[in-house]
Amino acid sequence: MVVGVCTVELWIPESQSLKDKRQVLHSVKDRLRGKFNLSIAEVDGQDLWQKAVLGMACVANDGSHAEQVMEQALNVIKSMPTIELVRVHRELL
Repeated sequence: MVVGVCTVELWIPESQSLKDKRQVLHSVKDRLRGKFNLSIAEVDGQDLWQKAVLGMACVANDGSHAEQVMEQALNVIKSMPTIELVRVHRELL
């Protein structure tokens, strides 16, 4: 069993309030959960309007599969026009 863990720091430039930020993050998390069956949560920056840090985890029987799922999830995040990807940290456990 392999666990893929990925932490992403996001910048949401158009967010003017925590409510705006929650709407964007809710959309991102729902899309990633539905498409990739990832566990995902906001793990830092909860009180900031334009910054968010998301933690994602995926369990697989092969490290390459876990890495592939994480890469595809990152591509979905990169394709969203309302979000800028600032930093990524990936790890296989």
